[in-house]
Amino acid sequence: MDALLLSRLQFAMTVGFHFIFPPLTIGLAWLLVIYEYLGWKRNDKELVRISKFFAKILALIFAVGVATGIVMEFQFGTNWAEYSKFVGDIFGAPLAAEGVFAFFLESGFLGLYLFGRHKVSKAVHWFAILMVAVGSTISAFWILVANSWQQTPAGFVVQNGRAELTDFWAAVFNDSTWVRFFHTMDAALISGAFLVIGISGYLIMNGKAVEAAKKTLAIAMVFGFIVSVMAVMPTGHEHARQVAQTQPEKFAAIEGLYTGQSRAPMVVFAYPTDHPPELKAPIEIPGLLSWMAFGDPDAYIMGIDEVPKDERPPLWLTFVSFHNMVILGLYFIAMTAFGTYLLWKKKLFESKRYLKIMLWSIPLPIAACQLGWITAEVGRQPWVVWKILKTADAYSFTVSAEEVLFSIIMFGLIYLLLGSLWLYLMIKKVKRGPEPIEGEAA
Repeated sequence: MDALLLSRLQFAMTVGFHFIFPPLTIGLAWLLVIYEYLGWKRNDKELVRISKFFAKILALIFAVGVATGIVMEFQFGTNWAEYSKFVGDIFGAPLAAEGVFAFFLESGFLGLYLFGRHKVSKAVHWFAILMVAVGSTISAFWILVANSWQQTPAGFVVQNGRAELTDFWAAVFNDSTWVRFFHTMDAALISGAFLVIGISGYLIMNGKAVEAAKKTLAIAMVFGFIVSVMAVMPTGHEHARQVAQTQPEKFAAIEGLYTGQSRAPMVVFAYPTDHPPELKAPIEIPGLLSWMAFGDPDAYIMGIDEVPKDERPPLWLTFVSFHNMVILGLYFIAMTAFGTYLLWKKKLFESKRYLKIMLWSIPLPIAACQLGWITAEVGRQPWVVWKILKTADAYSFTVSAEEVLFSIIMFGLIYLLLGSLWLYLMIKKVKRGPEPIEGEAA
């Protein structure tokens, strides 16, 4: 058994499981900001009723997200000691900022939001959910700062075998921070929109709080269409351009460009292989990749053949994860565009087949988030800090493969139990539906 491989698998498992919850938390929180504001300003009891329902769902998601996030951070000291030694001076700052400026803001105001209804003024109550949304967004920002620094490190020097911070703001606002933040935030908003659309559609189909569910569905549908388009243009496009300029090796892998060339084609479909590196049955659009990456159809783009063999990222997984993420992104645009059209035609709430499809589509934005994360992290290999520290030099040499395997099995069983319990409670809550309006007969 290989301790390095097992450590990587464990980190992928724990981060992948944790990453289910932050996008849902962020997206749902911002939608609740809209719903609670409209319910307050319009004195709309139906919106307030269903906002209370979605607030309980938000609490379930937040609780599991916090629990799984703690485990993820502890692994830096257990399985990745050499990494922690090397980047501790830099990596610790954004993690500390996330805890001080974001987590306490988010969790504190979440308590006020959940338990303060009718105990504080409506304005204060709405401000509480606004701060939950802002806190979760700030939290995502600082986590993405830490991860973006690994992709495009800046503001540091290497001394005595360690990366030491020389310019805090250069490290925070490195070349990939903003584009990765906006693209990830947009993906979170899509996740929240699809969650609300799917659940609202279920309530309508089953005759539970129908009038309230129609309102949340209509808002989430238009909201979902807007953010789905933004995932491709501008956030996705700008992120891809950033990768092309700062991580050309990764860009070549995700686009399947195995030979460097001018007028590089955009691969619409292909089956990639690692040994030898080639695309089978490719369908390509000549010059489009060069134009999209650099604004010039004749621009030269590096190919995998120019990268030393020991520095090439895994080609098959990087290519497949990226292209499946793109396919899902186009699916989100198509489905929300069609849903918005049905809403405009006043046929949305009677379209049972469409509502059922959207119910089963709830997990797909989370799947797209996972695929995007795989693309970013696998495409960075073999580096854990781009061009500075290799993954093979970053793990804990003193932790045996057997110990890592034991912890993988242990965490796997715990996460299986935790995930099953979370799904059970979520499904039970959704089936029960919103509570009746106060004073209304059940």
